[in-house]
Amino acid sequence: MGRHTDERGDAFPRAPTQEEWEAMGQEERDRVVDSLPGEVTWDEMAMPEGDRHFQGKVQAMDALRGYFKRQERKVYLGAELPIYYPGERRFAPDLLAVLDAEPYPRQKWVVSAEGKGLDWVMEVHVGGDRKKDAEYNVQRYARLGIPEYFIYDRARQRLEAYRLASPEAHTYVPMEQRQGRYVSRVLGLELQVEGDRLRFWTGTALLMESDELIARLEELLHGVQHRAEEDSRQLQDEVHRREQETRLRLEAEKHLVEETRRREEAERRLKELQAELERLEQRRD
Repeated sequence: MGRHTDERGDAFPRAPTQEEWEAMGQEERDRVVDSLPGEVTWDEMAMPEGDRHFQGKVQAMDALRGYFKRQERKVYLGAELPIYYPGERRFAPDLLAVLDAEPYPRQKWVVSAEGKGLDWVMEVHVGGDRKKDAEYNVQRYARLGIPEYFIYDRARQRLEAYRLASPEAHTYVPMEQRQGRYVSRVLGLELQVEGDRLRFWTGTALLMESDELIARLEELLHGVQHRAEEDSRQLQDEVHRREQETRLRLEAEKHLVEETRRREEAERRLKELQAELERLEQRRD
């Protein structure tokens, strides 16, 4: 593993060059990877930018993680992970994606050991000097061959996007918006700033974040419970109505039986009177 001294005289760990890596045996490679720090120093990082910077990363990662999980596609997503390109000074982007990579937790990404570099990077800018994100990183990430680079400027609520025109290119081309959105060929998604959030779209479908999904599920659950309560009330009303109908029918049947008995009794009594009348008439004759 080599070390680099910048213009200030600070030394920062670097991964070996690709030529040095290929000359190593597996045991030496493992030792080199283990020796590379899994964190970056304060000298290498931008100053903390507060909740809006943190939320910008977390919300974007949350939406992407949920999407790729539902797609059942292997994608590694990382935030502020130390990245070691061969012979290059390490860096830690706010958010990164590597397609078709195992999504287990990592302390660092060593390109030579992983077998591939980053596919997509996003930096979140809130305050301070934009030069690092908007100028230096535009040149650096293109030189390293990272296919797409996005800058989410939360202070201005705007998005900038760059891509390599070809795998061999080492200079970014700014992306053009399409109906207010940037199309990420790497992610297979469209990106757009709406209000105070960065939104991801797949076609006409919005990728919701976990808190939004939970709120939607709670809303749906409330609707289901309301409908269940309404169905239960209607069922109770129907049961009560049928009980009333049954009671009225039984009363009607009882009344009919009573009326039938009275009619039969009246008919019997009438026959008896007619028979008595006939006997009286016979005696008179």
